[in-house]
Amino acid sequence: MTNSVLLDNVNHHDLKIITGYSEKFGDNVNQVLTVPTEYAEIQREYPILFHRDSATGEYQSIALLGLDRDENLFLDDTGWNASYVPAVQARGPFLIGLQGASGEPMIHVDMENPRVNRHHGQPVFLTHGGHSPYLGRISGILQLIHRGLTQSKTMFSAFESCDLIEPVKLELKLTENEQYTIEHFSTISADKLAALTGAQLETLNRQGVLQLAFHVLASLGNMSRLIERKRGRIAAAA
Repeated sequence: MTNSVLLDNVNHHDLKIITGYSEKFGDNVNQVLTVPTEYAEIQREYPILFHRDSATGEYQSIALLGLDRDENLFLDDTGWNASYVPAVQARGPFLIGLQGASGEPMIHVDMENPRVNRHHGQPVFLTHGGHSPYLGRISGILQLIHRGLTQSKTMFSAFESCDLIEPVKLELKLTENEQYTIEHFSTISADKLAALTGAQLETLNRQGVLQLAFHVLASLGNMSRLIERKRGRIAAAA
């Protein structure tokens, strides 16, 4: 259950947030929503895949974190073991809410989130009511997500117009007797991307999405790293 309320420095003047990552905070997930505005960072660590909502027909991007249900291979006893944490996880209990008739984006906080308290962690506001450095960083993360969700619509529309999206089935060999099959996702077709005309490439570049297609393809190289993390997790548990 969530209880999302508009953040303000009166009602929440003493609010504190426990930072760090662990299973108790809901970080043990095998995939997480990602957005184009963070692709450059995401593609260095995680495979990027596309998922199409069967109800709306719209695509979303996900970063793959694990191979089994409720498995985050980047999460251990020390926290999140990667140089970049996906923005949706890094935002903690905060989210963007559209306020009033104008739909102005404002920061909201989920008061039911286990990170939220009045005694321990990073202060949200300074003693005299200003934003703390922590909240400043969170504000930047929320802006990145907000811009990314808007850019995502443009990106997928452009990819579809060039017929670049194709289903993908990944067969990952863990041992001689154990294999994972990842399906029901899509990716960028390397062949179709290579066959684009000069005019199509120029259009994609002008729309700011051409580099994003290359980021998606490059990210698939992280599948081998995911397998190595899985093997390491199994070895440590043995």
